[in-house]
Amino acid sequence: MSLIKPFTGLRPVAGREAEVVAPPYDVMNREEAKAMAEGRPWSFLHISHPEIDLPDETDPYDPAVYAKGWENLEHMIAEGLLVRDKQPSYYVYRLTMDKHVQTGIVAGASVEAYDADRIKKHEFTRPIKEDDRVRQIDALNAQTGPVFLVYRANEVVDGLLAEKAKQAPDMDVTAADGVRHEVWVIDDADTVQRLTDAFEAMDALYVADGHHRSAAASRVAAARKTANPSHTGEESYNYFLSVIFPHDQMRILDYNRVVRDLNGLDRDAFLARVGERFRMEERGAAVRPIDAGRFGMYLQGQWCCLMLKDEYRSDDPVKGLDVALLADNLIEPVLGISDPRRDDRIDFVGGIRGLGELEKRVDSGDWAVAFAMYPTSMEALMRVADAGEVMPPKSTWFEPKLADGLVSHVLD
Repeated sequence: MSLIKPFTGLRPVAGREAEVVAPPYDVMNREEAKAMAEGRPWSFLHISHPEIDLPDETDPYDPAVYAKGWENLEHMIAEGLLVRDKQPSYYVYRLTMDKHVQTGIVAGASVEAYDADRIKKHEFTRPIKEDDRVRQIDALNAQTGPVFLVYRANEVVDGLLAEKAKQAPDMDVTAADGVRHEVWVIDDADTVQRLTDAFEAMDALYVADGHHRSAAASRVAAARKTANPSHTGEESYNYFLSVIFPHDQMRILDYNRVVRDLNGLDRDAFLARVGERFRMEERGAAVRPIDAGRFGMYLQGQWCCLMLKDEYRSDDPVKGLDVALLADNLIEPVLGISDPRRDDRIDFVGGIRGLGELEKRVDSGDWAVAFAMYPTSMEALMRVADAGEVMPPKSTWFEPKLADGLVSHVLD
């Protein structure tokens, strides 16, 4: 079974992309999705967030939600808004955000390779979120949210994608957030085979974002394999929708932290505890860390630069990450938060919102202290995955985000 495979994508009919394209389902809540879909009957949010078309009191995991998603998808197909390509294809996908450009490939990624850890993970998943994606895939009989994968930059792949992108795109839409999404269809047999062979020669791919979606795809494939006495391994459920980019084009932003209280400490006692492991310098302006091992801290209207003392650093691929260093040397021992996945005293703020968002939260009085992080590197992510380890929660924030609705993978 090949690492990646072309497929017959389901995508917006020419000229209607702007009506369909939507942000990924997991970057907004129900209220935000409902507001964004207002007056947009063909927005893909009606499929990725179908609860917006049901009474407000409807539980997001109610079976009616998944049924409504299927109904909305079938309606868009019946009305001719979404059309299936006639032959298996790969798709070049280019994202442009300000001056940043990254070009990758939309493909079916092998579930077998994922299960064998040739497609490597770096995060734990939450059962409730995994179950949600399983139900969504089963209800739609399609994968509509792509998994964001990364490959080590490869001259053959990069060259083939760049050559195709010299042509006029088959889809070109600028989303509401200003990010431009361009897609080119690759359906000639020679290029398809060259891309398939180039990926097959790779040691591994890496999950950048979409751990719940990929885990759910694996579970769906296992269930359908068991239920199919004629299983061959070539069925579409053996592959999951993915967009795969070269590692050297990734843009990872900081993923910052805010904490609700000082764990019973007053300001002076808190700073004294912090000073045991960090050197501190007060600053008059917001502190954006310039390298690893430095952190910005905003407390009671004052920014401070924290520098971890050398004796507390680590060469371990996980413990040496800035998010782990802050957790192990301050968040847990000083603030008493040992499980950031479940403790509601901590929240996470993507760097796309800027450091002003940290000031806003603390100044509101709802949060006591904020920490500005140095972004995790792509190389660090791959080292963790290669070591078979997992990163602490909320270690990476990728920008720009993939769109939902441009290409979906139907499970025949």
